[in-house]
Amino acid sequence: LSTNTALITAISNDLGSDLVYAQQVLGYGKKGDALLAISTSGRSTNVLRAVMVAKAIGLRTIGLTGEAGGFLKDLCDITIQAPADETYRIQEYHLPIYHLLAAMLEEEFFE
Repeated sequence: LSTNTALITAISNDLGSDLVYAQQVLGYGKKGDALLAISTSGRSTNVLRAVMVAKAIGLRTIGLTGEAGGFLKDLCDITIQAPADETYRIQEYHLPIYHLLAAMLEEEFFE
């Protein structure tokens, strides 16, 4: 989702910072799309709300969390839980996971 400072500021000012991703999912998401939601704890309010909106508008949801999974593990259609509970270790496991997902998509789309 966007790193556009003006957009993030506008959403934060008008709706609240915990809705920055949810509002973007609502604006950009289309039925049939997929959302990759990343939260090491699985409890990030901003990420959880984005997933809720994604599901409401018909997106598939994939969660990427740590071992505990938090609320995200039960909310997403598919959850990949890194086998660690320390933030830095979870993030180290996430790197090859999302690079592999990207490579698989590239292979599927661009053979």
